[in-house]
Amino acid sequence: MRLQQVLSYVRKAVDDYHMIEEGDKIAVGISGGKDSLTLLYALHSLRRFYPLHFDIHAVTVDLGFGNLDLSRIEEICSQELQIPYTIVKTDIANIIFEQRKESNPCSLCAKMRKGALNEAIKKESCNKVAYAHHKDDVVETMLMSLIYEGRFHTFSPVTYLDRMDLTVIRPLMYMNEADVIGFVNKNQVPVVKSPCPADGYTKREYVKQLLKKLNQENPGVKERMFTAIQDGNMAGWPPPDTMRR
Repeated sequence: MRLQQVLSYVRKAVDDYHMIEEGDKIAVGISGGKDSLTLLYALHSLRRFYPLHFDIHAVTVDLGFGNLDLSRIEEICSQELQIPYTIVKTDIANIIFEQRKESNPCSLCAKMRKGALNEAIKKESCNKVAYAHHKDDVVETMLMSLIYEGRFHTFSPVTYLDRMDLTVIRPLMYMNEADVIGFVNKNQVPVVKSPCPADGYTKREYVKQLLKKLNQENPGVKERMFTAIQDGNMAGWPPPDTMRR
């Protein structure tokens, strides 16, 4: 997939849900994975022609596993994209896997990682943070909520965190994971593999495989689920047309 195609998805999401306003300083959470790097390239390119001026600042939370090589991402940010990049060093891995020895580490890790990320974002005077959740993530989260919590819920396109005075936006929400993979492969984006030992062994991975199977057996089911989310009157999900400027 070409960058221009990625931009068409991102521009539509940004416009449909009014994600960007004049003068925004947007932090982009960079894990090093395919999704966050695709988002970084997309927002960098969007900034060149979008009618509203905004700045971006890349931020990575290093969990402290000791084998996360971010040198290529640092090079991309400083030389290719020319945007500021902050790496936040933490001891989250040690706390979760060594001190607490969590049997189900993902929830606590996510909370601690977001806390460290938000603190760094506020230090850089950013008023928004862009997460790289794509369409598959939206639907998978809804399925997880149905299966494990018994409710119809998923994260919204735009979320205001009043305690942090920070707005979360999700510009990749119209992209399929396959589109992201296609962009990364075509453009040889240097993805950094997650060093987490729990990677690939989570409830989310189970639901991901379940959704894949459902979509293979019932072509188009993922798109229908996504449409149901948009039309389901969930909190934070106003119909796109009502958000247009």
